[in-house]
Amino acid sequence: MPKAKTKLDSLIRYAEFLGYGAIHTKIDKETGLQAIIAIHNLNRGPAIGGCRFLSYGSMHDAYKDAIRLGYMMSYKAAITNLPHGGAKSVIIKPPVIKNREALFAKFAEFIHGLGGQYITAVDSGTSTADMDIIEKYTPYVTCTTKLGGGGDPSPLTALGVRRAIQAAVKFKYDQASLTGIHVAIQGAGHVGYYLAKECHALGARLTVTDINELVLKRCAEEFGATICGLDDIYSLDADVFSPCALGAVLNLKNIKKLKAKIVAGSANNQLSHAHYGTLLHELDILYAPDFLINSGGLIHVATAYDHGSMEKSLAQINNIYHTVYDIFERSRAQNIATSKVAEIIALERIYQKKESSNLIAM
Repeated sequence: MPKAKTKLDSLIRYAEFLGYGAIHTKIDKETGLQAIIAIHNLNRGPAIGGCRFLSYGSMHDAYKDAIRLGYMMSYKAAITNLPHGGAKSVIIKPPVIKNREALFAKFAEFIHGLGGQYITAVDSGTSTADMDIIEKYTPYVTCTTKLGGGGDPSPLTALGVRRAIQAAVKFKYDQASLTGIHVAIQGAGHVGYYLAKECHALGARLTVTDINELVLKRCAEEFGATICGLDDIYSLDADVFSPCALGAVLNLKNIKKLKAKIVAGSANNQLSHAHYGTLLHELDILYAPDFLINSGGLIHVATAYDHGSMEKSLAQINNIYHTVYDIFERSRAQNIATSKVAEIIALERIYQKKESSNLIAM
């Protein structure tokens, strides 16, 4: 069997396993657009999820990224009770961008052709300016710069993670404040920077790492953060490890290094394998499920798209504290991983199961 067919088969099996509804592709030679829109499901409403504009080693890698992240967006929308399904789009960044505006205009036409099934937003490599271009050609977009358009969701994502850290500190250490709590932040870019700002304002002690020296310098100067090496962040004698950069960092090697007793960060898909959630539980490391606690940005942009107020958005983001605390309690009472509790709740909401699961109401 040809290798290319084997890779295609593996992607199809992966999408089937995750319960995918549709995966759409658009190629436009004139603008250089190569785009994928992976719509996981529409059970709760139109699917919403960001657009990534990144370089990929292969088309296979791009499809896998879109499929993996679109699935997680369904979890994120469901566990926060948003009236939306989950999706993710990927634009493969060409070596040379002939005309960025033309490329995103063509992508907007691609979105519009789906008739409102998919609503796009900012993600890695895209900006509010890109969303403004898209809005010229389709209404199925959020994170624009216009009044009520949502704007940059990074500060709201950071707010949700900070609320989750507060809940975890209260649950684990019975401490209501972050004063003196040592938070180790991996990745001090958009969300990581705002999280550092939030935690510093509440008296936390910070250590940060990043590949970008400029963002590290900024955190040191503004928040008095200590800088450490990329690999040293795992073994720090910290209270909270907060992964805010790449996914899949919680693998067997890194988990064995952890001294922090709380893991709570904004990165997507932090567990390199689902069973590592159980390992963290067995090691008495409190894990705040990523797709719940990093949902603040999604809550904000979805609320903006649905013409809700900032007050409504902030109230729901602040409620992440109570939602994750309930998950911690359920995990302790039934001796199952927090990641598993969160997945059960999300899946029940996605597929609207009627039978009782003895879940805590949230």
